[in-house]
Amino acid sequence: MPAVFTHLALHVADIDATIEFYGAFCNMGVVHRREMEGDCGRVAWLAEPGRERELIMVLISGGPARPEIPRDYSHLGFALESEQAVDALALRGEQAGCLAWKPQRAPYPVGYYCALRDPDGQFVEFSHGQPLGPGAEELDQALIGSAGGYGQRGGD
Repeated sequence: MPAVFTHLALHVADIDATIEFYGAFCNMGVVHRREMEGDCGRVAWLAEPGRERELIMVLISGGPARPEIPRDYSHLGFALESEQAVDALALRGEQAGCLAWKPQRAPYPVGYYCALRDPDGQFVEFSHGQPLGPGAEELDQALIGSAGGYGQRGGD
């Protein structure tokens, strides 16, 4: 059996603020908590409803805030159901003071996206029109109809 991606673990400075951010903006809830011995402190597992056994974000307390690095595009990515949902989430992020990238459109396969910064400075992207997540099936059908397809466009 091949390896299956099950979780991503991040050290965070303020685990409670990070849990609140991912709950408010990413629809993720705590599915497990524990106190660890030694340097790790508190641990929380977050997941989207219904995906608790597929992909987990593990938060480990006691980490440093992420430094700002010029031209840093590393991020966590979340798909939304429409461009209007991207706009609405960007507005919520702007009102909360954490909007990092205003909504913008990029060539396939990036689509329409914005990004927020979580409490530790990690970029969190919200997109529509990528060949992943909500709307991917409709995009696949449109690309197949135009003789394209995922993995057949662009330079990668």
